[in-house]
Amino acid sequence: MTQNAGEADIRHRIDELISEEHGLRADPEAMDAERRTRLAAVEAELDQCWDLLRQRAARQEFHQDPERAQTRPVRVVERYES
Repeated sequence: MTQNAGEADIRHRIDELISEEHGLRADPEAMDAERRTRLAAVEAELDQCWDLLRQRAARQEFHQDPERAQTRPVRVVERYES
């Protein structure tokens, strides 16, 4: 299956965020307020990216333009589970 540029960009961003998340969690003793804040932001952006991929897949499945999928607010997608 060929990915279009938009999906590839989203997946690349997800990989970057996962790497950052792992780095932030690697040393629990170094988890200060600044790192906790950044970790929360990374988790929120990951939720948004995964949601955007799901939207794109659904649009494509129903013969709609996946490029019209939009990033939804964190409060809509946070803690979304597949």
